Amino acid sequence: MNPEVSGVDTVIDTVSAVFMIVGAVMSLGAAVGLLRFPDLMSRMHAATKPQVLGLFLLLASVGLQLRTWWVWPVLLVAWIFQVLTVPVSAHMVGRAGYRTKHLHKELLTTDELEAVVQKAADKRDADDDEASGPVV
Repeated sequence: MNPEVSGVDTVIDTVSAVFMIVGAVMSLGAAVGLLRFPDLMSRMHAATKPQVLGLFLLLASVGLQLRTWWVWPVLLVAWIFQVLTVPVSAHMVGRAGYRTKHLHKELLTTDELEAVVQKAADKRDADDDEASGPVV
């Protein structure tokens, strides 16, 4: 048995184990944050940020353990899909939650969306007034 290969295997196994443990802890942290945070915006943050990095570490761990080149493109596609879809879905959930008043405004540092929502509401009210207009 070649001692160099054994040493490389040990290093790969150690890195893979560290990636797996850190990725699992980050995913667990995301789950705990979903249960413990007080409002929608905080929960949304907990669901997206650590989950994407935790998934990356878990996928990297799987790729290192399989030790074949063909699995990396598949894992990369899975991770890119998560990176592209998670922020979009979080943005949509956040805007919907804001518009339906499912947040604690006192927890916001700045409210950059208030002016946009007010402008849209004013426009909607103006359009409703025009649609109902004077009856002749």
